[in-house]
Amino acid sequence: MLKYNIEELRQKLNTVIANGDNYDVIYSISVELDELIAAFYKENY
Repeated sequence: MLKYNIEELRQKLNTVIANGDNYDVIYSISVELDELIAAFYKENY
C-alpha cells in the first residue's frame, strides 16, 4: 500500500513541478512524500 501511495504522490509532485505551481505546494507534497518513503523503509528494512 505504501508503494502505491509513494508512486501516486511522486506523480502528483512531478505534475505540480511541471506546471510551475507555487513553491509552497511543491514543498508540502515533497515533505509528505519524504514521510511516506521514511515509513516504507521503516516497515521494510
